[in-house]
Amino acid sequence: MSVSATDIERALREQLAPVALAVDDDSHRHVGHAGAREGRHFSVRISSPRFTGLTRVARHRLVYDALQRLIPQGIHALAIEASAPDETGPSG
Repeated sequence: MSVSATDIERALREQLAPVALAVDDDSHRHVGHAGAREGRHFSVRISSPRFTGLTRVARHRLVYDALQRLIPQGIHALAIEASAPDETGPSG
């Protein structure tokens, strides 16, 4: 089974209730790269109240926790930009 940007978006919306979210499938940029055979590459820009007061590492952990059931299904790489709503951050 292959993971899609829609799958990632659905999981993040369910778990983190973002006010802004954009998920891009960047796999086409990695064709020929060894990891491309192991799964897809995605970029996530997310703003959620759940991130308020958390460090960058803690925010990334929440994103990975929300996606833990999808990662073995074909996520090879995940670039994350995570912010709280009151911060200048991603729009989606």
